[in-house]
Amino acid sequence: MRFLPALLVDAVLVLVFAAIGRASHQEDPAGFLLTAWPFLVALLLGHAAALLLPGRPRRPWSLSWGAVVWAVTVVGGMLLRLLSGDTAEVPFIIVATLVLAVFLLGWRGLTALVRRSRGHRGAAPAEEDGFASEEQPRSGGSAV
Repeated sequence: MRFLPALLVDAVLVLVFAAIGRASHQEDPAGFLLTAWPFLVALLLGHAAALLLPGRPRRPWSLSWGAVVWAVTVVGGMLLRLLSGDTAEVPFIIVATLVLAVFLLGWRGLTALVRRSRGHRGAAPAEEDGFASEEQPRSGGSAV
């Protein structure tokens, strides 16, 4: 379960997102779980999707893994909000999309920069930050 540390970081950031959002609207910050739960459920689904995708991103801290998690978290979180009878106004969708992008992709981008600056040689630099093509080249013939 090598994705567990990334899942925990992401979950904490989703909770921070919900707490900041509630505080910015002078709502009871203690009720942040009411705001966070749809996004936490969608976050779990996002990690599962990233894990199960064919040709999936290999590293949970990579930007490509984070992009899958972010997209599923935003879309799934909004859908769960609506299905539970809550609202998803356009300004909220925009803010949630941007904040969760900064949170869920930001720490992965910083991780890639730190790993690259420390000169890790275990993988090609493009592979470390999640942008390497994980698809096998297509030659039209059979692979050798």
